[in-house]
Amino acid sequence: MESLKNGRTASRTKQTYIVATRESRETSIKVELGLFPGPISIGTGIGFLDHMLTSLACHAGWSLALDCEGDMVVDDHHSVEDCAITLGIALREAIVERGAIARFGYAYAPLDESLARAVVDVSGRPFCDCDLQFEREAIGELATENIGHFFASLATNAGLTLHVDVLKGSNDHHKAEAAFKALALALRDALAPASAVTSASDAENAPASTKGTTVIKVTKREKAGEEKNE
Repeated sequence: MESLKNGRTASRTKQTYIVATRESRETSIKVELGLFPGPISIGTGIGFLDHMLTSLACHAGWSLALDCEGDMVVDDHHSVEDCAITLGIALREAIVERGAIARFGYAYAPLDESLARAVVDVSGRPFCDCDLQFEREAIGELATENIGHFFASLATNAGLTLHVDVLKGSNDHHKAEAAFKALALALRDALAPASAVTSASDAENAPASTKGTTVIKVTKREKAGEEKNE
């Protein structure tokens, strides 16, 4: 479990910010996330990733500040992965603060000749499947193989079931941007307040589910000592 440092300006309100930090020998990252429109400031050290995260926050309707100092002298992998991990942790905490949500969301997003689809279930069941159809090895300083890895790391740490597919396109920049925009729109729908038909008990605790509210308890016990024979 990654360590989490939370900073909250309010309790269980729409104006709550979640602050998550992550420190390692490879990266130093700070994320401040609010699930409401507001300022967006991204500095990952990777220009195209900055562009994609700005688009994600804008179209999802988020306030997002993300700063990363990474070992780009090696390559972009650690920075991309760790940004996704830290953003995912912040998103997971923000979802808890959100209360009852719609849970499911899907969206299509075009960019010129490219078309992408994203489907999300905010279920606490981490899973990601991506088919992005990239042809180039990199877009700017961002390796295209790390875009799918970003989605997977985000889904794992936020507790999302996520499917992202580029349905058609010929320009890799357009494909990637369409994919991030589709994800943003799908998350915006999934994180919308739950329908009024949601029961009061479920609405207070969890997304809509036929399971109702799941309760898991963990306790500790000491191992019984063995008797010694004199």
